[in-house]
Amino acid sequence: MSTAQHKIGSGFGAHSTADDVLAGIDLSGKLAVVTGGYSGLGLETTRALTKAGARVVVPARRPDTAWKALAGLDGVELDELDLGDLESVRAFAERFLESGRTVDLVIDNAGIMACPETRVGPGWEAQFATNHLGHFALVNRLWPAIEPGGARVVSVSSRAHHFSGMRWDDVHWRTGYDKWQAYGQAKTANVLFAVHLDKLGADHGVRAFSLHPGGILTPLQRHLPKSEMVERGWIDEQGNVLNPSGFKSPEQGAATQVWAATSPQLAGMGGVYLEDCDIAEPAVDGDESGGVRGWATDPEQAERLWTLSAELTGVNAFA
Repeated sequence: MSTAQHKIGSGFGAHSTADDVLAGIDLSGKLAVVTGGYSGLGLETTRALTKAGARVVVPARRPDTAWKALAGLDGVELDELDLGDLESVRAFAERFLESGRTVDLVIDNAGIMACPETRVGPGWEAQFATNHLGHFALVNRLWPAIEPGGARVVSVSSRAHHFSGMRWDDVHWRTGYDKWQAYGQAKTANVLFAVHLDKLGADHGVRAFSLHPGGILTPLQRHLPKSEMVERGWIDEQGNVLNPSGFKSPEQGAATQVWAATSPQLAGMGGVYLEDCDIAEPAVDGDESGGVRGWATDPEQAERLWTLSAELTGVNAFA
């Protein structure tokens, strides 16, 4: 049964932290896979989950960097994974499946934002390929480990999905590349992925969610020139954060994805977009302050994206 896209009154909010939403939750014996779990929100997610008793597998494109970032955290495993390389995704999934373990939580956290026009694989636009197609292939390849545990799969999207729906006639931006609209399409794809995965997985006990973590200054902004961040009013010329109250801390930014992955309040639910540790309301036309756009939750578009993604990646656990 589909879940209504309306708030449930979780009792948490924009200022809640990952530790807040995990209070009283024991994750001992649970295994989580957190992509990008060594930087920014991913690192804070890994820290919070391990603190609650979970074992966390962190697939990393830069293992040396990841080891340094994760130093001192118990209960963490590291393996190599480049989401922009489908062969790397296949190899990681095969190594994991050989361990014979089941997965309880998957948090598709890794991503790139507003990068210059970049091509990966067979000429795919990098943001769509990395943020969506790589995670699509990863979850489908890990399905034999995800299904037995009745896992939750969390797709980290963004309010940037407001920037663009799916550009069906040119998803790889062969013409007219715009870094922010391309990012928006990729974030819309993250929401649509969760919608259809939840539809397919619910009968197997697997539920999926997507979310906006909030505005947080992290290494995700690495592709943005300083001048653009100054122009947007995020920082001043000296690099100081302006209007700090408008940004979340990493601990607050990680809260919604941790809540999505672990909260008993979401038992029996799925396929919905979350923000500020609650289910989001549908967006209102002309209001960019929050909510989820209809183009990102449309079940027909979600199925269309699933079909396209399966064709592009050659992977479909439900075929």
